[in-house]
Amino acid sequence: MPDATIRDVARKANVSVASVSRALNGLENVSDDTRARVAEAVRELGYVPHAGARSLSLARTHAVGVVLPDLHGEFFSEIVRGMDREAGRRGYLLLLSTLHPKHGTSVLGALRGRVDGLIVMAPHLDADELGAALPKALPVVLINTRGISGGHPAIHIGNAAGVSAVMDHLVGLGRRRFVHIAGPKDNIDAQERCEAFCEAARKAGCEFRIVNGDFSEESGEAAVAELLDQGRDFDAIFGSNDNMAIGALQALRAASVAVPEDVAIAGFDDIPLARHVGLTTVRVRIAELGERAIACLIDGLESKQLDYAEENHEPELVVRSTTQRES
Repeated sequence: MPDATIRDVARKANVSVASVSRALNGLENVSDDTRARVAEAVRELGYVPHAGARSLSLARTHAVGVVLPDLHGEFFSEIVRGMDREAGRRGYLLLLSTLHPKHGTSVLGALRGRVDGLIVMAPHLDADELGAALPKALPVVLINTRGISGGHPAIHIGNAAGVSAVMDHLVGLGRRRFVHIAGPKDNIDAQERCEAFCEAARKAGCEFRIVNGDFSEESGEAAVAELLDQGRDFDAIFGSNDNMAIGALQALRAASVAVPEDVAIAGFDDIPLARHVGLTTVRVRIAELGERAIACLIDGLESKQLDYAEENHEPELVVRSTTQRES
């Protein structure tokens, strides 16, 4: 029967519309006989429950809001890929948005009533601003965001451990004159990576210089090109992310500087492009990070009990040709 309705199912099964709704929603106060008659009627009529109506009856949307600082670039495409894979496996849809500077944090409030819970990645917001903006009574999982009061589950990337690993590698190769291309000053990841770099360089007794970037490939290329024009002497570059490290690689190649013989380069994140250009980097397992955040939120939604523990997503060093030629 084309476009069968719930009333058609009720008539076919000789039960009330309310009984059909309870049976389809898996509620317990339905007899086995009624449940069987409803199932048979649904099969015969080819009835497909309306997802929106079902969500309203259960006060659930089966949608998850994902709010990121940006949607461009391989890092964000990878994290969304992981989120979408896990959400689809669990029967949920994603509603994506960004914390655009023009709109401030208003997008967080705009998602209220449209989603069952939120994944928020806001490394550029301070704790007070984010805490005030999060919708009350809506389950939230935070990724790489400053700690806020209110007991939200959080997943953090082990930035310090990742930087320590890459610096140990570079120092072990005999590199002693470093350049660090730092990310945006208001970004918590950039801050943690810069602090860890400075600590490791000082501990190893190395010379180092900090130059500013904005996480884009262009900013890494421009920063290194300017250093080369100034005649700066360095034998290693560590970019706060892969995009800037790849930009640095382009600047060195344009100036005919041999990599890694004259200058070794390393980044952070292990975006897909890093493998193709042979970039030594700190692997974050980005898609897995997205999967884990979605799993944490949906587990909490379905059990009605979020686990408020903070998790560390530990990275690993991946050595490629920009620091060490294969023997």
